[in-house]
Amino acid sequence: MIRALTGFSTRNPWKVITFWVLLGIGLGLVGQALVYRVTESQLGDFLPEKYDSAAALKVAEDKFGIKPDANTVTMLVKRADGRPLGAADEQRAEAAAAALGKLRVTMPKSDDAPDLLTKDHSQTPKIGTVVLAPAGEVAPGAFAPRRSFMLFSISFSGNANDPGLQNVFKEFRSTASGMYEQGGLRPGFTGGLADVVDSRDAEKTTSTVAGALTIGLIVLLNVLVFRSALAALLPLLAVSLVGGAAAGAVVGTALLTGITLDPSTPQLISVVLLGIGVDYFLFLLFRFRERLRAQSEREAREIVGEVTGRVGSAITSAALTIVAAFATLGLAGFGQFRVLGPAVAISVMVMLLASLTFMPALLAVTGRRMFWPSGTLKRAPREGSAGRFGDIVARRPLAVMAGAIVLLGALAAGMAGMKMDYGTGSGGSNTSAAATAAEISRTLPAGVSDPTEVYVTSGDGRALDRHGVDVLVKALGRTQGVGQVTPVAYDKAGDAARIGLYLTADPQSQQARDLVSGPVRATVAAHVPAGAEAHVGGTAAIFADISAAVSEDLQLVFPVAAALISLILLVLLRSALAPVVLMVSVGLGFAATLGASALLFQHVRGEAGVNFTLPLVLFLFVVALGTDYNILMSDRIREEMERPGPARAAVARAVRHTAPAVATAGLVLAGSFGSLAVNPAPSTQQIGFATALGILLSAFVLSVALVPALAALLGRSLWWPVRPGRTARQPSAYEPGRRAGETGPAAVPYDRAGTN
Repeated sequence: MIRALTGFSTRNPWKVITFWVLLGIGLGLVGQALVYRVTESQLGDFLPEKYDSAAALKVAEDKFGIKPDANTVTMLVKRADGRPLGAADEQRAEAAAAALGKLRVTMPKSDDAPDLLTKDHSQTPKIGTVVLAPAGEVAPGAFAPRRSFMLFSISFSGNANDPGLQNVFKEFRSTASGMYEQGGLRPGFTGGLADVVDSRDAEKTTSTVAGALTIGLIVLLNVLVFRSALAALLPLLAVSLVGGAAAGAVVGTALLTGITLDPSTPQLISVVLLGIGVDYFLFLLFRFRERLRAQSEREAREIVGEVTGRVGSAITSAALTIVAAFATLGLAGFGQFRVLGPAVAISVMVMLLASLTFMPALLAVTGRRMFWPSGTLKRAPREGSAGRFGDIVARRPLAVMAGAIVLLGALAAGMAGMKMDYGTGSGGSNTSAAATAAEISRTLPAGVSDPTEVYVTSGDGRALDRHGVDVLVKALGRTQGVGQVTPVAYDKAGDAARIGLYLTADPQSQQARDLVSGPVRATVAAHVPAGAEAHVGGTAAIFADISAAVSEDLQLVFPVAAALISLILLVLLRSALAPVVLMVSVGLGFAATLGASALLFQHVRGEAGVNFTLPLVLFLFVVALGTDYNILMSDRIREEMERPGPARAAVARAVRHTAPAVATAGLVLAGSFGSLAVNPAPSTQQIGFATALGILLSAFVLSVALVPALAALLGRSLWWPVRPGRTARQPSAYEPGRRAGETGPAAVPYDRAGTN
């Protein structure tokens, strides 16, 4: 199947290239236009219904009409001169709020985009006051102490990550600022959509620079390695085109199946595809150049067919390990993980198909011109650092293995005392939204702009016992960590009640999650009215439940993913021992990467812990992507061991020819993920740094050092029960390890090397 695809592509290159160009442009445009229709910005909607906060969201929607896509912003209004608000100021503030509540915010539609691909985000936001008095007292409206400011709540509907909705909010903010400034007042906005907009604006320049640096790194590495402009630019252009097709395929699948994606999924997919796509192209380029040097008299297109057929098997196995690893996320209970798996799997399958068709077609068309103007095809390559290191591995495998294990073990020690951080880590600490939130928290409970909510419903559909609800309210008011309790709001039927809690802790902090999962839920359970049900919702409650869901998922996904990857390695390598060696090595790499991340972010930088998604993301990416390099190296070691001669000589040749490809690919992939490390959001920083480090360890420590060292120690026994090279064979006109101009069997430099 693999050779049939690569063979067809090299025989009909222009047809294949035309197909991929049209597919990439078409699906790329569709995916970019429709991506925000299939993404969901509310993390609570990804929780299974069995969790308390998920049940609270359902009550909020069914009984109080709070839409799942509601985005609440808190608007602070104060005098421009900083003096306390007077009666006239209050009237002007409320009049302006009433006018804004009748304003329909519209945005001009683009003339370039067809109606099918555009969405009208025009809407009239809902505006209300924020109640600041404790229950049972006369509420002084929405005034803060000493009448320093008033607070209003503004609700928008839509996806907070959709640029269309963000533009609606910006238009509303601009209009509101103009209205209030006319009366000598000044508004500020925080929470929800305001945080997202300000953070994205703050990140825009950084993200642009990081993306440019990543592309520059890829081009520079390719220029240094191949000394060719075409070899430097063509892989990047090809992968970008295929990435557009993959993104469109994911969005189309989501639309057809009704799946909603997390907003971070498209960005993560683009980074993954850029890295692995360039990696796969590099694997082909290195092997293609090697063959061209050795067989200068043969036609380039014929060599392309052989190379892509051989390397295509390793690329297919490498891609399938990623697909298998992420497919296990379909078993996860937390929806954010469950939808990430199919999305990445579909994207990687598209990239795999391109690697077996589009990339071979490009090589068939360009041929030797791919490496112009470099003259390296006309001369034998120098031994280089890869050849010297291969000699070291073959001569001193025990020392190399010990050094790699010591390094990985030292980094893994950082896992001691590691904690999970379930904060959103939105970043943007210097934004106007963050400044407004800080101003509110200096005089009011931290949870005013993002309250925790308790929903009480009657179990039989009858009216609630209001006396019992009042008892619950008073108990909550005495609960540790609850700063204020708002008056109870009942639905029209009187069978459901909503109680707002302003916690003394930041709703996104660990302290708030501990309060909700501990004292608050304990108080609710102890004082819920007879015959009624109560559920605790809000940001803190959602993240407390996410913590429990993630813990369950980790216990399930880790072993299943490891088993599937091991099975793929078993089929590919046709060995019982080799898959064990590779899985143990990537396990050490995973532990070392997670330990180094905890050491840096938790112990050195003093953050609350590592992001809650990091262990799973690291496991999948480091194990799956790191296995790619191990597969490439192991496949070459086996190929070299099929030739007569000592096993250690075969390992040395394999390292010499494969290490440059693995090292270059590792730097490219690490650079792709490293671009996330400069993101202002702490959670994204952690994922970017940790994944980049894990890829570097996988490439330079595991694939180039540890795996070859173990292969040199075990020799052909590594491939038990089907050992290669048991019978001598005549070398073909081309041996993979032969230098240009050689006609006989390659020399065996290690007389004392083991031949087992």
